[in-house]
Amino acid sequence: MKATIWHNPKCGTSCKTLAILEQAPGIDLTVIEYLKNPPIRAKLKQLFHDAGMTPLDGLRVRGSQADELGLTKDDATADQILDAMAQEPMLINRPLVETDKGVRLCRPQEVVQEIL
Repeated sequence: MKATIWHNPKCGTSCKTLAILEQAPGIDLTVIEYLKNPPIRAKLKQLFHDAGMTPLDGLRVRGSQADELGLTKDDATADQILDAMAQEPMLINRPLVETDKGVRLCRPQEVVQEIL
C-alpha cells in the first residue's frame, strides 16, 4: 500500500505517526516535509475533502498567524483559509497522511491506523 505523510520533523505527533508508518508492513512510504515542499492549494483542498474535513478543521492555530490573519473568525471562508495555507504552510495542521484507504489528520497519531 502507498502512503504519503505531510511531515514536520520538529513535531512530536508527526514523528510518532511517521514511526507507525515506517513499522507497518507493506507500506510504500513517501515523506514530504511540507514546510520545505508545501502542497499546492488544489492538493490541500483534495486532502481535506477526502478526510471529510473543512479547511478550518485543518487549520493550525497554535504557533501560527491564524488569529492575526483573521482565519479563525466566523466569517473566514474556506477559500481564504486555503489561500493562506498555500502561501504560509505553517498554517497547515499536521500530520496529514494519505493512503489508498483515505486521508486523516493524525492527531493523535493512532488515527493513522484507520487508513492502514
